[in-house]
Amino acid sequence: MTTPLRKSFYVGIAGLSIVGSAAGCAPSSAAPSQPTQPTPAGSAATSHSGSGSTSGSTYKDGTYSADGNYTSPNGQETVGVQLTLTGGKVSAVNITTHPTNPNTKKFQGEFASGIAAQVVGKDIDSLNVSKVAGSSLTSGGFNDAVQKIKSEAK
Repeated sequence: MTTPLRKSFYVGIAGLSIVGSAAGCAPSSAAPSQPTQPTPAGSAATSHSGSGSTSGSTYKDGTYSADGNYTSPNGQETVGVQLTLTGGKVSAVNITTHPTNPNTKKFQGEFASGIAAQVVGKDIDSLNVSKVAGSSLTSGGFNDAVQKIKSEAK
């Protein structure tokens, strides 16, 4: 006959064993990247200045710029994106705002101030931002520009 203390001990050990097994089967915390659907764009500027070396990546190292388009409640908007790629990873980002009204100016400014924390150090193929510093629509323009930059950097 086992005492209540021994039962508790064995139940505790069994519980730890189950938790340990389940933890080993947990999925990775990194979410898989999802393909983006660029918003329809008129003419968008892209530019590149790079070394042409690839550092083992499918993308050429260098600094690339593109304008991305998105739709806000006020109509069509554009945001400028400049990415520096090193070995297929973003080593620097710069946003140029192109607001058409005070609301757009506010949200593009917030986006510009928070985007580096989300993309610097990340592989360009994994970039798909949704909401940055309270701005959710500007990310559509950013993602559009990233798709153009990826095409240019290949």
